[in-house]
Amino acid sequence: MLLKILSNHKYTILLVAVLSLGFICSAQRVKPRNEFWSNVRYGGAVGLGFGNQSFSIALAPSAIYQVSEKFATGLSLNFEYSKIGDPVFGDSEFTAYGGSILSFFNPIPPIQLSAILQPLRVNTNYSSASMLLDENYWTTSLFLGVGYSTRNVTFGIQYDVLHDDRSLYANPWVPFIRMYF
Repeated sequence: MLLKILSNHKYTILLVAVLSLGFICSAQRVKPRNEFWSNVRYGGAVGLGFGNQSFSIALAPSAIYQVSEKFATGLSLNFEYSKIGDPVFGDSEFTAYGGSILSFFNPIPPIQLSAILQPLRVNTNYSSASMLLDENYWTTSLFLGVGYSTRNVTFGIQYDVLHDDRSLYANPWVPFIRMYF
């Protein structure tokens, strides 16, 4: 009787066996690495300056996601510090920190257009024999730039369209060098 039932359902049993074998084999397959992380590039900028009784440092690590061959977007952390000691006018200390939203577009491989929104918290301290001034405020920059790219490095100029008297830089035109790996 069992042989009769098995012979009537031989195609069903064969189909179940093949599907089971397929599931077992697919479970053994090694999955490819996550595609998202293979499109992420890391880099940023570093600045260091020395002068007559002055020192400054800037750090801006960032990560960008290469959306396509021509477009990338990402985030950056920013930190800047400077200290100037002047025996006549007094000492000043400056700290700025925040983040940035980055967008890069390469219409052709060596040319990079950029838009960077950068809100920063600024703390300044100025002291002299007759005065002590502490100031803390937020400032936002929107840099639109153009640069020349060679492999992992881009250098160029950007313009802060929101520049005013509370801006971080004295001039709205700011040169840049960016590196991503």
